Amino acid sequence: MENAQISLLEAFAELRDPRRRQCEHKLEELLLVAIGAVISGAESWTAVSEWGRLKLDWLRQHLPFANGIASHDTFGRVFTLLSARQFEACFLRWIKQLCPGLAGQHVAIDGKSVRRSHRGEHGPIHLVSAWSTTAGLTLGQIRTADKSNEITAIPELLEALDIKGAVITIDAMGCQHDIATQMVQGGADYVLSVKDNQPGLAEAVRLWFTAADAGTLDRPFWQDTQIEKDHGRIETRRCVVTNDVSWLPEQGQHWTGLQSLVMVESTREILQDNGAFACSTERRYYISSLPAKAALLGKTIRAHWGIENSMHWVLDVAFREDDCRIRCGDAPHNFAILRRIALNLLKGDTRTKLGIANKRLKAGWDVSYLSHLLGL
Repeated sequence: MENAQISLLEAFAELRDPRRRQCEHKLEELLLVAIGAVISGAESWTAVSEWGRLKLDWLRQHLPFANGIASHDTFGRVFTLLSARQFEACFLRWIKQLCPGLAGQHVAIDGKSVRRSHRGEHGPIHLVSAWSTTAGLTLGQIRTADKSNEITAIPELLEALDIKGAVITIDAMGCQHDIATQMVQGGADYVLSVKDNQPGLAEAVRLWFTAADAGTLDRPFWQDTQIEKDHGRIETRRCVVTNDVSWLPEQGQHWTGLQSLVMVESTREILQDNGAFACSTERRYYISSLPAKAALLGKTIRAHWGIENSMHWVLDVAFREDDCRIRCGDAPHNFAILRRIALNLLKGDTRTKLGIANKRLKAGWDVSYLSHLLGL
């Protein structure tokens, strides 16, 4: 982690704002306090500063802190002025040390808003993130003006990552010709959700699988079924795939590398209080550059939910991200990056058999555990 810490500090060294020189506290000290505090449960600059004062003796084992701990106003001012783009670049360099390449990994890309970061006429910040379900790491994130701009953020995020050999899943917002081409040219495979933002494609794929299910289509297809029983719920997932893609209009020109069409049918039976089961069925459709192998594609599509369950949900529940009221300048984005640094460090500790929330508590109580997480 020593190299990773140096890499994080480079974001501060790259700042060019002359107001930064007015701060008597060294930037590496502010960063060490901020990361340690967020890991330990801090959710505001006031909490970060107070945590630093309580841990000052421990902090001085690693850096001088000649002027003590900065006030919460100083933390807020510095992280407001700190360029989130530069801090993000530093985060990406750090991740590349932890995860040098993505070959053989599954990467899920999705967006999330930090709901209480809105200010005046400005809505909440929206971050498009890449999550390695294989390594359990946040690989990077790009801020967009709003959800609709995910289309422009996804190519920028892909450009920042070494995607060669990876399988990338994206929801319907990323089902774009240029994005598919970029992934294939970068050496990756894709699985893209198809919805009505591509109305012609969506209708064509729906009709194909409807006809296949009715037995009126003499074309090849394969299927795999998985049944999961848990907490009074039975879920049956049927994945149907075909390599019959040549009939799609101008397929070769617009959907680079396309090899398969996919339908996932999920049937849920939920036990009611009266002992009966309520049943619902949902169908979702995808296009992919992977071969038409039903078990593989079904597993890959199922794994995409890892970004919701293991990243977004954890940020909301364990880190209370949506409740954070930090709003000024680049501070909400920078604090979001601090959360993701903390999440990666906590996820990386596999020897401690606790959930993320309890790991944060342990880090706040036990400085030896925090030192282990930070590699100090």
